Amino acid sequence: MSDDAPDILVLRKGTHGTPIEQYADAIRDRLPDHTVDLARTPAEERERIENARFVTGMTLEDDLLEAAESLEVFACAYAGTGHLPLEKLEERGVAVTNASGVHGPNIGEHVLGAILHFTRRFHVGERRQRRREWRHYQATELQGSTVTVVGLGAIGQSVCDRLEPFGVDTIGVRYTPEKGGPTDEVIGFEDAEFDDALARTDYLVLACPLTETTRGLIDREALVTMDPESVLVNIARGPVVDTDALVAALRSNWIRGASLDVTDPEPLPEEHPLWTFENVQITPHNAGHTPKYYDRLADIVAENRRRFDEPNSDSDLEKQVLP
Repeated sequence: MSDDAPDILVLRKGTHGTPIEQYADAIRDRLPDHTVDLARTPAEERERIENARFVTGMTLEDDLLEAAESLEVFACAYAGTGHLPLEKLEERGVAVTNASGVHGPNIGEHVLGAILHFTRRFHVGERRQRRREWRHYQATELQGSTVTVVGLGAIGQSVCDRLEPFGVDTIGVRYTPEKGGPTDEVIGFEDAEFDDALARTDYLVLACPLTETTRGLIDREALVTMDPESVLVNIARGPVVDTDALVAALRSNWIRGASLDVTDPEPLPEEHPLWTFENVQITPHNAGHTPKYYDRLADIVAENRRRFDEPNSDSDLEKQVLP
């Protein structure tokens, strides 16, 4: 191994429009005794990854992985790792960590804002403001409502934490309901109890990963089961919702509205009918943006590097995905 191999190599791709240099600097601030190199070009990535043992970045392409002869840890800068060549990494014995938890506060606030947007019917107020109409309209209260959160990971828990002061009843949906959670009730994905929860729900928050179970989870039957005054909030993945069924539900007033940070397809085409509904709030997969992203990510990566430095500590790496 080359003596000039960095302790941590940062790959060049950034996220959320924030320069990747800020991420490298944040790691340096937390690990002043370590060398942290930023590969700024494709050529630099291919050259520097050859001897690097600890690499962090948004993604890791196959050609880079083939060049990474000494790689032991890849610290993925996203919460999800499905875009990575996980089987090849596992075959190589590379530990993969993720950034689970970095989005909790900002996405929790995004969800709360979306719920309050529909509770106080700000979209109606905005429409009347555009028309310069000083005309009252009816609104509702969040207190006493039932909020169902599908997915009780870091984001789902953050949503529940922010809902707690509002006096709502909460239902959590997870694969292992026996583990409990931060909600008043915790259920699984079984049809009967899930349908019962949908029928009692005022605000349905999707905060789950996209899996075989959750793909198309909110389909026509689910939307018909929901109360006509309920609102759907999706900050998970677009395919968790059947888009055609959602359009039909909005046209037929099966639900009161929807807040969509993710869509299927994504990006949403200009001609798509979802753009035309006044009771649909669309944000361009923006809930994950926060100016503190790199700081939170650097906290995780720095701690994992410290554990990596300790003998026999590989199994203790935070947010570990692969052995």
